[in-house]
Amino acid sequence: MKELHHLRSEGDLNISPARSSWQAEYIDESTRSVLDEDARYFLHQSLSTPCLNVLQGCDGPFLEDLQGNRILDFHGNSVHQVGFGHPRVISAIKRQLDDLPFCTRRYTNRPAIELARELTTLAPDPLNKILFAPGGSSAIGIALKLARMATGRFKTLSMWDAFHGASLDAISVGGEAIFRKDAGPLLPGTEHVPPPDSRHCPWDCAGSCKLKCAEYINYVLEKEGDVCAVIAETVRSIPYFPPKDYWRIVREACDRHGALLILDEIPHCLGRTGRMFTFEHYDVVPDMVVIGKGLGGGVFPLAALLAREDLDCAPDRALGHYTHEKNPVACAAGLATLEVIRDERLVERSHELGTRALSMLDEIKSRHPSVSDVRGKGLLLGVELIDPATGQRDFELAEQVMYHCLTMGLSFKLSMGNVLTLAPPLNIEESELQRAIGIIDAALSERM
Repeated sequence: MKELHHLRSEGDLNISPARSSWQAEYIDESTRSVLDEDARYFLHQSLSTPCLNVLQGCDGPFLEDLQGNRILDFHGNSVHQVGFGHPRVISAIKRQLDDLPFCTRRYTNRPAIELARELTTLAPDPLNKILFAPGGSSAIGIALKLARMATGRFKTLSMWDAFHGASLDAISVGGEAIFRKDAGPLLPGTEHVPPPDSRHCPWDCAGSCKLKCAEYINYVLEKEGDVCAVIAETVRSIPYFPPKDYWRIVREACDRHGALLILDEIPHCLGRTGRMFTFEHYDVVPDMVVIGKGLGGGVFPLAALLAREDLDCAPDRALGHYTHEKNPVACAAGLATLEVIRDERLVERSHELGTRALSMLDEIKSRHPSVSDVRGKGLLLGVELIDPATGQRDFELAEQVMYHCLTMGLSFKLSMGNVLTLAPPLNIEESELQRAIGIIDAALSERM
């Protein structure tokens, strides 16, 4: 099947005229000198270098640049469920630094054990075994190795447009051209299928998914016959949310053909979608789930693989073996993060605020013909922009809106080139959420 990679990525913004114009108007000379120095020392790559601006601080939902501008961050690289610099997370890190700043392999430590116990308690049975990793890509690699060892197979089935990390194994199962292009031979046996997206569907579902994509997974598993795992994002960060029955059909297909189901919830777990685990929306339990990003409290890189207890089947193999696998400081940050989510009722708050935000975005959609769709679960929200005259994705408008919003103090991610993806901290004040949506409304009005 033809690769359905997206036509435009946020990486294109690194060299766009709109970016250059914005920087020329809003970046002062002292900031420019720092950006030039950064570009001097770091390898240039899409999505990061050259950089947009320079930060000197972050707290709660805000970033602060060198010029003292405060920016509401609805991007956050998906790490800031509890905001930046939460006092309880920072305090836990400082205490742990004084007690045990590092744990060498062969040894364990209480923060690692306590975090493992807490996560496996939160997860439904039989997800009772865990391994930590220093990042999401690494945890995906652990999941792929475990699936091979558990099944004796090596093929995988994943989705075009998916992102599972930037390492070679992760881009092999991933589906974004920006990461796969010119990377050379990828892992063998990494088969791909179209993602569940009725708005851009090869089966012409035309906005109303008929679950042909889910049924196709069953077809491919049957024809291949020896797939070890289906690996996919439970929901896509565009965002796009599969229909209710999608994962039930895929779960049944995996069981029918002996494939494991690995769900990647690295950006969305821990309450982002209004449930602790995103798969809880779909009444299924995967064989493995990978989480990360926000697990480190917006401070430490930390990810985890949670697996079925009976998949503890490789005691004489090295699945992860990472130097910082049980880093006590990272685990202390993770424990404090879970405590904040529980004590501040952030999962419930995400659901409640997300419902209100979606209502506000629907109202904007009713007034702006360029807004073709708004969607969300919890505080993972998307606004899709088109050219009303043609019905095609409007990349230029989306870029203009993004830079206009940055000027007014709001940062967010562009997905697929034309979707404003909004992911604020779960503890954001409702007034700040309303302000951000008002900024988007004003930017759309300005560009009409």
